[in-house]
Amino acid sequence: MAAGLVAALATPRAAFAWPDQPVKLVVPFTPGTGPDIIARYVAERLSPKLGQPVVVENVAGASGNIGSQQVARAKPDGHTLMSSVNTLVMNPSLFKTLPYDPVADFAPLGLSAWGSLVLVAHPGQKPSTLAEMIAAAKAQPKTLTYGSPGVGTPHHLSMALVETAAGIELVHVPYRGTAGAVQDLLGGQIGYMFLPVHVSAQHIRAGKLKAIAAGSPQRLPQLADLPTLSEAGLKGVDVDMWYGFFAPKGTPADVVGRLNKEIAAILDAPEAKAAFEAQGLIPATSTPAALGEIVARDRARWADVVAKRGIQPE
Repeated sequence: MAAGLVAALATPRAAFAWPDQPVKLVVPFTPGTGPDIIARYVAERLSPKLGQPVVVENVAGASGNIGSQQVARAKPDGHTLMSSVNTLVMNPSLFKTLPYDPVADFAPLGLSAWGSLVLVAHPGQKPSTLAEMIAAAKAQPKTLTYGSPGVGTPHHLSMALVETAAGIELVHVPYRGTAGAVQDLLGGQIGYMFLPVHVSAQHIRAGKLKAIAAGSPQRLPQLADLPTLSEAGLKGVDVDMWYGFFAPKGTPADVVGRLNKEIAAILDAPEAKAAFEAQGLIPATSTPAALGEIVARDRARWADVVAKRGIQPE
């Protein structure tokens, strides 16, 4: 009997009939973003599995920090979850003070998707390959320009990683959002940019942009002839964006396990692939531990990029 009691205490379990109320799924970004698209797709299918409404709530602001803080401070009872993206682990290096710790304050539930970025250029840029771009940047440092939706965005840090790996210096032109940056890229006011594959592919096919390299570890089905960064000369470099689900730290292990199982079943269904691909996403699943490893690894990777490029935190 004593041994049984010790075993029970050693395995955290929900001490209640979970879920016994609606589940709130926080998205720390605006509607229509990747984490929001994923959250709404999963919430609709997760509700009947849990027997409770799963309500998506957008809590946007401060690069995802406001919503993330809300989840980090929520009661760890399985009724507050979060759909997030890899900016979660970039933010500690980009803000002088952060009201949460992406490793210590969250219980990973599992991956939800991968999103790929493509390095593109205005057709008027003479360097047409990654090797040519790197050679031109080395010959004349700080002359080639690239845009991003803002300082510290994945688009910005992806190019910063390329600069670090290639040993080059480019000129970063930050914008307030993606629309203005894309408009100036199409108009030739800036030369290069990382864009999501579903955005870049349409402009590439129309001849309005030229493709330089895929930011993914493997070639993209939408642009099968395009080499990856690694294939183009930057060995081992990729800038894929990951998406995942989280709960507050301390959420019972059986709740984490149940959520992981139910969400994985939704994302592994054939219809998820078609729905996600239309948004430039690839559904993905993992164990909670595997997502935890990705979080820890990427936090260190992007902190290194921010430090080496001298990117100043806000």
